[in-house]
Amino acid sequence: MTSSRPRSASDEPVPLGDADDAAAGADDASATRTSAAGFSQSLERGLLILSSFSENRPVLGISDLGRAVGLNRSTAYRYVATLAKLGYLQQDPDSRKYSLGPRVVDLGFAAINSMEITRVAGPFLQALSDETGYTVSMAVLDGTDIVYVERRRSGRAGTYAMGLQLHVGSRLPAYCTSMGKVLLAHQDPAVLRDLVDRTDLARRGPKTITAREQLMVALSRVRRTGFALNDEELAAGLRSLAAPVRDRSGKVVAAVNIAVHLTVWNASMDSVMPRLEAPLRRATTEISTRLGYRSRT
Repeated sequence: MTSSRPRSASDEPVPLGDADDAAAGADDASATRTSAAGFSQSLERGLLILSSFSENRPVLGISDLGRAVGLNRSTAYRYVATLAKLGYLQQDPDSRKYSLGPRVVDLGFAAINSMEITRVAGPFLQALSDETGYTVSMAVLDGTDIVYVERRRSGRAGTYAMGLQLHVGSRLPAYCTSMGKVLLAHQDPAVLRDLVDRTDLARRGPKTITAREQLMVALSRVRRTGFALNDEELAAGLRSLAAPVRDRSGKVVAAVNIAVHLTVWNASMDSVMPRLEAPLRRATTEISTRLGYRSRT
């Protein structure tokens, strides 16, 4: 006499008689024996089921999944039910078929965010330098300083390198750099006030902002416009334009700038900015997108 389990909540009924139970039990025993040798067949099967979904096949039923991974329907259902319970799959109540669940999305973003930001940004920074012919840098905020995490120079002949001896790991005060102003401007108000209070607003260049109120006004402008200018605030002759890089949550996690020296482009900032703003924004948008950021506008 055979027994049957209740009808499953799958795309089709999955009867599990004695023979099916025995087959599923044998499959589980085989997976357990394999795992003892350092390889989990159960985990492999679960991952194969998740990998069966694709852009062209976003919704699959139990039978589809069983065929895709070489399992009978009873065994496939056991894996699918477990993955659904854990949130890696979700079932449509009408079609009874499955699609990837929210936990898979979370894993995908976790993988993106675990990448080194410089590895993600590198190709776009190089392309930006090649397009403009100027040195391009990326920095993060560390206390009241910025730390350079990437610098790229164009490989084109006749391009322009900066005279400052800056390299990956170099630190500069945030208040008098374009990247620093971007990073400061997007801090929480209480954090920003604390950082500015801890900053010695010493004069570094001919046009350094040395008044707290003036700096706060400049940072407010950065938040409003989405980019920061530095016109000889760090050093004589040095100008730069910077824009933010955002992560999945929208948080500004880095800044990118293009640096120009008066010796190679002796023009007003009003004429320099329109030439560089568009390619800079494109690059930072691409980097942010690769980090998982999606603009709501």
